[in-house]
Amino acid sequence: MAEMLYRKVARTGDEVGVIGMGTSSNGEAGAEETRRTVELALDSGVNYFDLASATGMTFGAFGEALKGRREEAMLQMHFGADYATGEYGRVYGLDNVRKSIKWQMSKVGTDYIDYGFIHCIDSLSELDDEWDGGIVDYIQELKDEGAVHHIGISTHTPSVAQKALDSGIVDMVMFSINPAYDWKQGEFAYGEIGERSDLYRRCESDGVGISVMKAFGGGQLTDAKISPFGRALTATQCIQYALDKPGVVTVLAGVRNRDDLRSALAHLDSTPDDRDYSVIGSFTPPEAEGRCVYCNHCRPCPAGLDIGLVNKYYDLARAGDALAAEHYAGLAVKADACTGCGHCNYTCPFHVDQMARMAEIRGYFDQ
Repeated sequence: MAEMLYRKVARTGDEVGVIGMGTSSNGEAGAEETRRTVELALDSGVNYFDLASATGMTFGAFGEALKGRREEAMLQMHFGADYATGEYGRVYGLDNVRKSIKWQMSKVGTDYIDYGFIHCIDSLSELDDEWDGGIVDYIQELKDEGAVHHIGISTHTPSVAQKALDSGIVDMVMFSINPAYDWKQGEFAYGEIGERSDLYRRCESDGVGISVMKAFGGGQLTDAKISPFGRALTATQCIQYALDKPGVVTVLAGVRNRDDLRSALAHLDSTPDDRDYSVIGSFTPPEAEGRCVYCNHCRPCPAGLDIGLVNKYYDLARAGDALAAEHYAGLAVKADACTGCGHCNYTCPFHVDQMARMAEIRGYFDQ
């Protein structure tokens, strides 16, 4: 198996593996299999784990797996998830949240949380309640004491994430990214295409990481019978789609057992053809036509341009990323190398006029 690839969260300096591990589906495997799965993940270079699990069993299993290895794992733990019944529940009120998070930490056997998350907020009023109810102040208090290293928020709603980012305290956003949700297909497809894209670019610009949940749309996208597109994508295509979005540092693959984990890790050994998700261009909605999604299906460019990366730096620069122009300047081949041959326009599944884009990008960065 190829070695894990890592991406840095600019605000925290943490190097996070591009494949992370989610725990929402591991309950049926049992404690022993969960422990073995975590151990395999660590041995494979996975270092980022989400603990919004479906069952309380997970925490004890993690505690066993992390004995003597705690420093190898970054844990994303949620202030508002509760396991008093043994299964996942949502809890409100500061006292209840305190009790729940202390239980989670004790079961894992840790005295600190790497990323403490404001949990599952999908409306602005809910977000206000977290602030007004003292939950955010509590997380900040624990951060000041060193018991929480960084602060995050989990949401499916772009406007909620944007308001949380306005606070200046958020280091990581857990957000659902897949082509169905980006194109308003599915239960959690909140926000317009432009709103979602703006969020990704802002995270990149602000140095905030995105940990991706629901990359497979709850399994719908990998099953043609239930996919909103009527055809299946592979897990590798879904993972690559998410990793190509600005701000994304890791895709949290929901795994039930070691076999599921190995399937997710197979992405590291995949070929460019395996990762090519340009097929989604065949079911692109009208409002997504003409938008570069950085898929690089247009490669190879006869002039040597990395067209996806040139587009990404341009979009980020226009979104206010101060470093994007510097990154663009560091490219060996820039937009002015475009010869207008038309290869990219012909091959783009999203019908982007890349020749016009290259002229536009050249003018933007040369001014």
